[in-house]
Amino acid sequence: MNQTQSVVETIENVLNDLRPMIQRDGGNIEFVKIEDNIVFVKLQGACIGCPASMFTLKFGIEESLKKLLPQIKEVIPLL
Repeated sequence: MNQTQSVVETIENVLNDLRPMIQRDGGNIEFVKIEDNIVFVKLQGACIGCPASMFTLKFGIEESLKKLLPQIKEVIPLL
């Protein structure tokens, strides 16, 4: 497994751990890509347009990823 595969696997594992909490509120999140240490995700369901989704994204998902992958700069939702 190369470093990129390891990083993607870690991202997927973090999202899988957080997904049940997000799904309880009617939403979901999908990993799209990582580029220049920026993680791009797609918000789905109730997360689209939800005012709390940015809070969840920055203080939940982004912080969880940075704990395991300190090189991550930020998490950005794609529309």
